[in-house]
Amino acid sequence: MAKDLFSTLDLNLLRTFLVVYQEQNTRKAAERLFVSQPAVSQALQKLRHHFSDELFVKVHRGLQPTAFSEQLANSITPYFDGLSAAVNTANIFDPSEIDTELNIALSPVVLTCLSGTLFKEIRQQAPKATLKLLSWSASTSEEIQKGAIQFGVNYQLPNTSKELYNQKLVDLTGRIFVRKDHPLKQTVISPIETRGYELASLISPGWNDNFSYASRLLDKYSIEHVVGFRSELIMALIDVLQHTDMYMPHSNLFPIEDYPSLRGIDVLVEGKPYMYPIYSHIHTKNRNNPLHTWLFSIIQKALLAQINKQNLL
Repeated sequence: MAKDLFSTLDLNLLRTFLVVYQEQNTRKAAERLFVSQPAVSQALQKLRHHFSDELFVKVHRGLQPTAFSEQLANSITPYFDGLSAAVNTANIFDPSEIDTELNIALSPVVLTCLSGTLFKEIRQQAPKATLKLLSWSASTSEEIQKGAIQFGVNYQLPNTSKELYNQKLVDLTGRIFVRKDHPLKQTVISPIETRGYELASLISPGWNDNFSYASRLLDKYSIEHVVGFRSELIMALIDVLQHTDMYMPHSNLFPIEDYPSLRGIDVLVEGKPYMYPIYSHIHTKNRNNPLHTWLFSIIQKALLAQINKQNLL
């Protein structure tokens, strides 16, 4: 049986061999490899022993490859070129080349406000991709871990798996929304001024299934209140608002201009706007994936644009 020369070979030595073959000079090869000339000579000595061939002989102008060296260089060069191309292009990302399905899960607070903008932006940059914008559900975290959903947007979730990686996208500013002719006439209120009015709470599955975030905030300040209605459907909440004196806690993300029957009211907590963050949620293995970095950038940009737009209204 022929000796297996490959399995016992340090492939770094082959790279040194090719550079020496190309330069036919150990000093120039050392400069290209950013190592010392003795290190190159030592690598060549190991290769000579491994292949039982001189590889190069000294001539007046440098080194001359042996017949075996010529054959070896011609044989392995295409593979090294291919390997080099593969490594150098691994991190090149072009969204226009995406031709797969992109599944993005958005919490209800984001889904209603951003679907059109996100669809337009992603379609422009990745026209070959098939986009699915999904409402965040109780199973979304598990689906991200399984790879069925590539990207999620929600609040910071409690008790999440170590397989999930989250990164803050933006800070939202709390607002409440009421019907146009609601008894609350102010444009800015403090939480205590909501006393006497029931709140309509938006459910974000997997985050506040069994509680109202606004209710907890009111409890913190010992403000009496009643949660009159809860739903995962923003349109159901809007319909209830239009027919009652309830108020809906939301944020400066909500597109109030699309709902002329409603009015937004800013809320100051201890004299300051109430801020709370939303996060991206991906599998930990994808934290440096160019696709996910691109999605993060697009979604963050869209969120900031929507917030700035609402702040100007």
